[in-house]
Amino acid sequence: MVGHPTRDPECQQRPWRLRDNQEPTYPAQLRCGHTGKECLLDLLTSAHPHAHVFFLSFRAFQALVHLVKGNIGTGVLGLPLAMKNAGILMGPLSLLAMGFISCHCMHILVRCAQRFCHRLNKPFMDYGDTVMHGLEASPSTWLRNHAHWGRRIVSFFLIVTQMGFCCVYIVFLADKLKQVVEAVNSTTNNCHYNRTVILTPTMDSRLYMLSFLPFLVLLVLVRNLRALSIFSLLANITMLVSLIIITQSIIQGIPDPSHLPLVANWKTYALFFGTAVFSFESIGVVLPLENKMKDARRFPVILSLGMSIVTALYISIGTLGYLRFGNDIKASITLNLPNCWLYQSVKILYIIGILCTYALQFYVPAEIIIPFATSQVLKRWALPLDLFIRLAMVSLT
Repeated sequence: MVGHPTRDPECQQRPWRLRDNQEPTYPAQLRCGHTGKECLLDLLTSAHPHAHVFFLSFRAFQALVHLVKGNIGTGVLGLPLAMKNAGILMGPLSLLAMGFISCHCMHILVRCAQRFCHRLNKPFMDYGDTVMHGLEASPSTWLRNHAHWGRRIVSFFLIVTQMGFCCVYIVFLADKLKQVVEAVNSTTNNCHYNRTVILTPTMDSRLYMLSFLPFLVLLVLVRNLRALSIFSLLANITMLVSLIIITQSIIQGIPDPSHLPLVANWKTYALFFGTAVFSFESIGVVLPLENKMKDARRFPVILSLGMSIVTALYISIGTLGYLRFGNDIKASITLNLPNCWLYQSVKILYIIGILCTYALQFYVPAEIIIPFATSQVLKRWALPLDLFIRLAMVSLT
């Protein structure tokens, strides 16, 4: 029950700290350690206990939106082909196992971060800090002496991974926009048959990539994770609508699946594994989301719920797509859909969704690189350097 801070002696003992130099939504965004108790929020809501529940619920919803959006990206469109490479039985079982393992590893990561925060009396912990303190607690002398290298290696691979996702997104955006533009003259309103598409040659894909640059630059200038939740919510809505359109198409006229193999050739299983692993994209945003939550004790529940939603969605889309198109399934399920405006709108919606998702995936490497770089210069040069690095990173992808 929320009350005055004097009822909670821990609030008087633990330090209050501003979190990540955020622009405060309330008089200040302060956090008492990593147990999730908000001393200042207790002060603000002592007269209105229900307001505290509302604020926490809103933050939990934001975290869930970010977590789901961090996972659902371009990979889901390739899962039907991945099912073909694994088999109609082995594919769903493997996806279920991978979703469980991913969620379990994320829980271990969160518990480690929370334990070190409690032990070291810190308000939050990033990936590098978690790895470094974990190595410092190792019984191996060599690992303890080289703990700082663990932090550098993890930060490096996080940057490479997240920037890689951003590169894939830009290629995806250019390809989908080019497909829509080239097929516009032969696109009809009739979705009941799939006639031969006559493509109209247009400009090179690299020019399409360049056309997205101004929008991406504006998106990455949003530095507040809370503000990004608006874009994540928009991306979730557009992708949900597009996946509903895809699902209603593939559930119509599913043929007899008896000819589909339960377990595919083991030589193609590696292709399934690569696509499935790529689909689970949210490992890089787990700790940033946990750090931003008002009540970190609720994050494990949010994590389990979000990963359950994502895994169930992946299994459904992958299995239904393979059942519907069988061995004719293509690299992206959108290529199997009839060439009409209803299904072309799926590509347009996905373009909007991936465009909004770019900022969320970009947030992780930006939070690693930019604070380190700005700490090396005078305060008056910090903001220009911040903007320059963001522009350079977008241009690099």
